[in-house]
This record gives sequence, structure tokens and C-alpha cells, in this order.
Amino acid sequence: MTQVDESEKQPTMLEQMGGVSGLLFSSLPVVVFVLVNAFAGLMPAIWSALSSAVVIGIVLAMRKGSIQPAISAVFGVGIAAFIAYRTGDAKGFFLFGIWQSLVYGGVFLGSILVRWPLAGVIWSALNGQGQSWRQDKASVRDYDIATLVWALVFGSRFVVQRWLYDEASVGWLAAAKLAMGYPLMAVALVVTVWAVRRSDKRLKAVLAVEEEENRAAEERLRAQAESDPDAAKPTIYEQMLDAPAEHRPQPARADER
Repeated sequence: MTQVDESEKQPTMLEQMGGVSGLLFSSLPVVVFVLVNAFAGLMPAIWSALSSAVVIGIVLAMRKGSIQPAISAVFGVGIAAFIAYRTGDAKGFFLFGIWQSLVYGGVFLGSILVRWPLAGVIWSALNGQGQSWRQDKASVRDYDIATLVWALVFGSRFVVQRWLYDEASVGWLAAAKLAMGYPLMAVALVVTVWAVRRSDKRLKAVLAVEEEENRAAEERLRAQAESDPDAAKPTIYEQMLDAPAEHRPQPARADER
């Protein structure tokens, strides 16, 4: 199997997220909630948002695409709708996402402190590349930068949306959630790809040097064996081990000593 075939079978990160259409579909429940809430009230908005998330899943399944965005949307919308129902306020629909951003930002920041930057860990897990990059300090540093960008994305979401939540601005909350969603994620992904390419290039260069050194060592040993035939001859001990068992010298028995 060629490298081209392997790359064709491995979906990209965008494909794993459902492609461009999947990203757009996963944003629709928020838009539906805000619009219906503005014209019909909270309860119709909750049911409309949930219904739109279910419809997205059905549409994506019928198109034989990835339903992962729909599953995430149904789960997220379900929690958001429950909080809005319990609080009796439309702005409660955004409360779960606000605190979720704070948790994610803290986790990404903490991963830098423990020297396991999540940008590298998650990327390696998605692409099956292993954790060899952790042995290279420069690669860890690059992934630290990418992870810090992700932490800033989630941190900025929390700060802005928390302020809008306190201001009880449902329309602006929805606008901020959409504007600070995939656009900021795209920026973080660009930085992550930058870190991945730098790390891969460096690790491939190190691997090439090691392979060249091993090849040179093998050639030196082969040349030494050809120039000194006696060096290639087995020792007496090796000859004894290679000999059949009946021809090997046996230790003297106690009565023969």
C-alpha cells in the first residue's frame, strides 16, 4: 500500500468534524433559538432548537456524511435548553457554553504547565502519529505555542460572553457565540498546523540522520569483515555452541574425578 492510499483513507480534521456543511449545520440551532425566542418566546425556542438539531442529524445521515457534528449539537443543545428551561430565561441557553469555555481554557493552559501540550497530544491521537515529538524540546515548544493560542481562544470566549450574559443581551450573546466559534477555531488550527509541520520536518531530519549513521556503521563493519577474514571466523566457544550435542565435550562425572 502506498503512502497516497494511506493518506486517502485517513480523513482530515475538517472531514472528521463533518466538513464545511457540518460546521454550518451545527451552528443552526443557536440561530433558530434566538429567532424563535424573539418572536414566540422561550419554550417554542427551546423546542425549535432541539428539533433543528435532530433534523440536522437526519439530514447528515441521509447524505451518508459524518453525524458527529449533529450528535454534538443535540447533546449541547439539550443541556443548553435544559438550563434555559430551569432558569426561565433565554440567556440561560448560553450559560453551559460560557462555563465550558472556561474549563477548556484552563485544561489547555494546565497541559502546558505539565509539559503535555494538548495541541500536540490531540493532533497526534487524531492522526495516529504517536508521541515521539515529546522527546524533541523544540517540538514541545512549538506545540506549547499552539496550545496557548487555543487557551486564549477559550479564555476570550468566556470573558466576552460572560460579560454579555451579565448584560442580559441574548441577541449579542448569539452573535458572539457564532463569531467567536469557528472563526477563532480556524486561527487556532492554523497555528496548530504550523506547529505540526515544524515538528514533523524536524523529526524527519533527525530520523534521516540516524538512518544514515546506522547505514555508515553497517558499511564499516562489512568492510572490516572483508578486509580481515579471521575476524569473521567464529571463536572456539561459538564453535562449541554450534556443534551437535553428542559432539560437545561433557563435564567429568563425580566418579571419574
